[in-house]
Amino acid sequence: MEQTVEQKLQALYELQSIHTQIDKIRQIRGELPVEVADLEDDVAGLETRIQKIKAELDDLEDSIVTRKNTIKEATATIKKYEAQLNEVKNNREYEAISKEIEIQGLDIQVSEKKIKEFGFEITTKTEVYEKAVADLEGRKKDLDQKKSELDVITAETQKEEEELNTKAIKAETKIDERLLVAYHRLRGNAKNGLAVVTIQRDSCSGCFNQIPPQRQLDIRQHKKIIVCEHCGRILVDEAIAGVKAEA
Repeated sequence: MEQTVEQKLQALYELQSIHTQIDKIRQIRGELPVEVADLEDDVAGLETRIQKIKAELDDLEDSIVTRKNTIKEATATIKKYEAQLNEVKNNREYEAISKEIEIQGLDIQVSEKKIKEFGFEITTKTEVYEKAVADLEGRKKDLDQKKSELDVITAETQKEEEELNTKAIKAETKIDERLLVAYHRLRGNAKNGLAVVTIQRDSCSGCFNQIPPQRQLDIRQHKKIIVCEHCGRILVDEAIAGVKAEA
């Protein structure tokens, strides 16, 4: 059976009333869900950063060990060559061995320089690492606190919200698809989530712009669905709102 305009308006206002109650529940949670999500991202980012710095520190420590081994090997080689100098038979052999000793000495100097550079880098990165660890602990504490707050609020309101969501789904079945799409579009565009609003003090209660007397009369006649000329919200009169209040 085809719905009258009045029935369509009643169904839309009923759905809006349910959604308004759901919105109020979500307002109680405030920004907590967003804050929790942001803190989770911060924690994940810091953990990744800490792992990266730790890997870099490990690589630097390994590089120092490698350079120390190079110095040890070069020192042993120098000793071996120095012993050979006592047994050389001509200047050419002496110069060749001396050149090898010089090369090994240069390797030692380079390695010692690198060890100092690596040591400085380790000191710098360790400071960054320790700050990141401290930041992580702080973020984790904040996250635990915000999660706890959110869990308490969710536990208090979850059942009510689930019941209202069930009512909203049932209420949507009373509205034809074209109107329902328009309703959700209006609701999505409105900051306060209001797609269907009443007339209050001769004005739209959504945007508070005045509604001309003739347009108010048209709204009260329930012959067609009328929207606010300023904000586009669907307008209903006190009779429609009163029917919902009594239901």
